[in-house]
Amino acid sequence: MTRKKRPPPRPAAAVARPLPAIAPAGPAPRNRLLLGLAVLALLAAALFAYVYLTGNARPAGTGSVPAASSQPPAKAEYVGAAACAQCHAGEAKAWQDSQHARAMQHATEGTVLGDFADARFTHAGVTTTFFRRDGRFMVNTDGPDGKRADFEVTHTFGLAPLQQYLVPFPGGRLQALGVAWDSRPKQAGGQRWFHLYPEQKPKAGDPLHWTGIDQNWNYQCADCHSTNLRKGYDPAAGNFRTTATDRSVGCESCHGPGSRHVDWARKESPREALAGKGLVVSLGERRGVQWNLDAQSGSARRSRPRDTNLELETCARCHARRGQFSDDWQPGQPFGDAFRTSLLTPGLYYVDGQMHDEVFNYASFLQSRMHAQGVTCSDCHEPHGGKLRAPGNAVCAQCHAPARFDVPAHTRHAPASPGAACSACHMPTTTYMVVDPRHDHSFRIPRPDRSVTLGVPNACTNCHTKEGAAWAAAAVARWFPQRSPGFQTFAEAFRDGDRGAPGAQAALAAIVADAAQPGIVRASALHRLGSFLGPQTLPVIVQALADRDPLVRAASAQALAGADARTRTRLLPRLLDDPVRDVRMESARSLAGDAEAGLAPHERIRFDSALAEWTAGQRFNADRPEANTALGTLLALRGDLGGAEAAYRRAIALDPTYIEAAINLADLFRAQARDADAERTLRAALERSPSAAPMHHVLGLSLVRQQRRQEALAELGRAARLAPADARFTYVYGVALYDTGKRAEALRVLNAALARSPYDRNLLMALVSYELAAGNAAAARRHAALLRELEPGNPDIERMAREIAGAPG
Repeated sequence: MTRKKRPPPRPAAAVARPLPAIAPAGPAPRNRLLLGLAVLALLAAALFAYVYLTGNARPAGTGSVPAASSQPPAKAEYVGAAACAQCHAGEAKAWQDSQHARAMQHATEGTVLGDFADARFTHAGVTTTFFRRDGRFMVNTDGPDGKRADFEVTHTFGLAPLQQYLVPFPGGRLQALGVAWDSRPKQAGGQRWFHLYPEQKPKAGDPLHWTGIDQNWNYQCADCHSTNLRKGYDPAAGNFRTTATDRSVGCESCHGPGSRHVDWARKESPREALAGKGLVVSLGERRGVQWNLDAQSGSARRSRPRDTNLELETCARCHARRGQFSDDWQPGQPFGDAFRTSLLTPGLYYVDGQMHDEVFNYASFLQSRMHAQGVTCSDCHEPHGGKLRAPGNAVCAQCHAPARFDVPAHTRHAPASPGAACSACHMPTTTYMVVDPRHDHSFRIPRPDRSVTLGVPNACTNCHTKEGAAWAAAAVARWFPQRSPGFQTFAEAFRDGDRGAPGAQAALAAIVADAAQPGIVRASALHRLGSFLGPQTLPVIVQALADRDPLVRAASAQALAGADARTRTRLLPRLLDDPVRDVRMESARSLAGDAEAGLAPHERIRFDSALAEWTAGQRFNADRPEANTALGTLLALRGDLGGAEAAYRRAIALDPTYIEAAINLADLFRAQARDADAERTLRAALERSPSAAPMHHVLGLSLVRQQRRQEALAELGRAARLAPADARFTYVYGVALYDTGKRAEALRVLNAALARSPYDRNLLMALVSYELAAGNAAAARRHAALLRELEPGNPDIERMAREIAGAPG
């Protein structure tokens, strides 16, 4: 990288300024969590990375290194991308052509790609018209009250393969339209308007409606599309004052605030006081590193191990499925100081770790062999322009010998055919946002055999759709009879853990204890082990508290949340001063309540500090119902029932469809013997969400407590029918049927539920008792035998099994 010989003029620190120009557009909307995960993906074509400043010449006239100042260095400030471009013209030019530079822009003739020449698009009975008025870009569609109105588009969002549009609302909000522009060429199916939720019909009041809480830019999208973003939510006023240094993703998004680097370039800061020349620059990840080809394997090895995560965690800020609890994070800090990484859990990932929901790249890459070998994002992606370092298979050939891998003997496809692309087999795509195919960054060996046994996808049948997984599995077995199972070996254990199958505890514990497994995998196993707390699993969870990976430490703290108070008081305080904020927060949250009473005075100080961090994280997200509900649960746990009620009511006010808040509020009323208030809360929530099975279930329990058994039975049955996959609902309904004398029906309902959930402990326990009472001792013994297999060594189950072993029948 070259530097201009003349240092730049010193700019003033760039002022973080409000982004949207707010104009009245109707009443303020509400909020939730899906669009942000969608619009973040507009960045998926280019990865964040660092500038590696190697071999830079000093500015002209530089003489001896000045003596270090006795004054502490000034705090770095953001200066804006324009200041960087004065010296780094080549990098700036590459960046200006990238999606990062155009992640968010003012709506102008040069930035708007969509057709605003009175174009019309109809979805779910609503016709949206795109037009211009007095040089402004306008849209006529249904507003927050469901009535048609004109709205001004002030910003574009993203570039390719789609572009969204933002509309200002009162209270400093920007809302993202649900109708987007397909910016692909016409011959590829593009140059058209389309709806981001084609299978749904979101109406005004629905969180997914474009005016709703899940389409709010300030929370969902802003942090990853701008530089030095400060959300600026005022919970008292319910307003945002969101600011940023650069509207788009600029240099300082990856390098951190640049004022001290500018001082260095102007010789205004002591040389020895500025490691990395005043920027967060990875000195250990890539500088001086070589990849040397191993003749035996045909793959390259890193010349020295990667010993930091700076680059990867900088990219992860926006290329990860994660929660955020602070906006004071800068590159160079631990990722867990502001973000909580989503683990490999059902709904987000398949059991073998393939992406399912929109999860972006980070956790997929963490589970890969590439990550384990020390590969970083910019080994494959040029950091400033975001493009691959070489086209097609050539990018893989940087480390994998083409003579061995880019040949039909390996690919089993004709050269240059689509199936011969490395990414087709090892990075299959899933399409999100209707038109955006994303590559899975777990770099896995295709396993169609797991499609047969586990029902997961595989790369082969992405193309060979008619032949099917069994055909593909047989073909792979012929080609590679000695084939390796691949790097990701946890699929069966995760499947069994999710089902609660026999042997799940031991299999999950073995993964946690295996240091060769990626940290994200061990953390995901710990997440599942939290459901199996007991003498057999506790030792491995305790050992994980001292793991080097913060994901593992945080997951172990969370897994212990269900332990008894004495166990938590004994084990968790050691994490209260962990170097990573997320670990401290998880430890404090798991201690809160009955366990905190047993803390020693010195532990209490650390606990109060860590719990204050957790609380601050929830207050940072005070614009979200989830955060207010979590805060209410903590307050209730600590005895502040009034504060808990207020927090739950705030959550419901933010999003009346967020049923968890209503359920928790009703439970709070139950604990205070306020059953009438609980019932009113639940019925009001059901008016808004009549198909919410959990609401019917909880209402049924409330009616049971009020001795209104027939009404209760109807609500419990409705919950079981609405959500048959939730064994808990059917279990409670079956027990209620049995207790009201409908014993034959109870057995039918419970056995049907057991067929769907064969390893559910509650169903099995109930059926042991009920089958025995009905004279079906053989069935009772079968259920007891399975319980013994599921819970080996459990003294209660062992005693029960012995008692019914000799029962007649």
